[in-house]
Amino acid sequence: MATGDQFSGRSVLVTGGTGSFGQAFTRRILAESNPRRLIIFSRDELKQSEMRRAFPPEAHPNIRFFIGDIRDRDRLYRALQKVDIVVHAAALKQVDTAEYNPFEAVRTNVLGSQNVIDAAIDCGVRKVLALSTDKAANPINLYGATKLAADKLFTAANNYAGADSTRFAVVRYGNVLGSRGSVVPLFTKLRASGTIPITDPRMTRFWITIDQAVAFVFARLAGMRGGEVFVPKIPSMKLADMARAICPDCEQHVVGVRPGEKMHEVMVPADEASHTVDMGDHYVILPAFHHWEGAGYMANYGGEPVPEGFVYSSETNEHWLGEGEFLELVGLKPTAASRRPEPVGA
Repeated sequence: MATGDQFSGRSVLVTGGTGSFGQAFTRRILAESNPRRLIIFSRDELKQSEMRRAFPPEAHPNIRFFIGDIRDRDRLYRALQKVDIVVHAAALKQVDTAEYNPFEAVRTNVLGSQNVIDAAIDCGVRKVLALSTDKAANPINLYGATKLAADKLFTAANNYAGADSTRFAVVRYGNVLGSRGSVVPLFTKLRASGTIPITDPRMTRFWITIDQAVAFVFARLAGMRGGEVFVPKIPSMKLADMARAICPDCEQHVVGVRPGEKMHEVMVPADEASHTVDMGDHYVILPAFHHWEGAGYMANYGGEPVPEGFVYSSETNEHWLGEGEFLELVGLKPTAASRRPEPVGA
């Protein structure tokens, strides 16, 4: 079965549906399937108006635009009536904004996530897949801490949803190329200035395109059993190499690591290696408190245990983006000077 077929005839709701992910998810689901309803749940009426023009109701009569905030339990209960599948993408995501407004981040990312869980169980939703971030692994800033708390809420929700009720799982991936807030549009904008700021030439990040992120969500929704944290195997790249690829003639000005930033990101920490399974093109972190055991999961669904002390880090990743490959991914023309990636420390 194609992964898009799982939505045909179903009611699907996307929280934060007017964001970069939500719009890309909407394009793909409408291209590959025929959901009974596709509900875009978000709090910004302007973004909904703009999205409605991109997906006009006369061409897409199954789309519904639902104004609401995940902080509002009553509104969520209304929105989730007769919904089959929820993709939870709503969050406050800016690191510095969360540091300056800490409880606002808690209210949205933690309390709002619990509202989604409660409403989904009580309304009989079949599946909920929440979007997380590499910053939730061993977090050092409030945004990462709130997303880690949300991850724990979603995996634990399976324990009290009941065996035949709503299933919850999480997708954890890295930085999305070209999304709102991505460094790529910033570097492109600064190209004409002749100087580009970078935090540290050694800094690395995981990178995924928005289409790859959507495809991963489609696949994991089709195969989730409940309680998993799914981690795709995606490439790393140094920020200095990325800056050079976009702005080959610019001088790089090192500004230093900002508060709340890591030099390298981790998606599978060593502490979670004991219950992590390698599925070939992705990892599955099994819940620490669950009736599953790694051997039982692998017997049913395949995969291999990762080695003891395994860490999936952007610094030690086996897959690295070269400058030419990166430019192709973001839709820019590679130059003759585009280079292959160098090892970290080079």
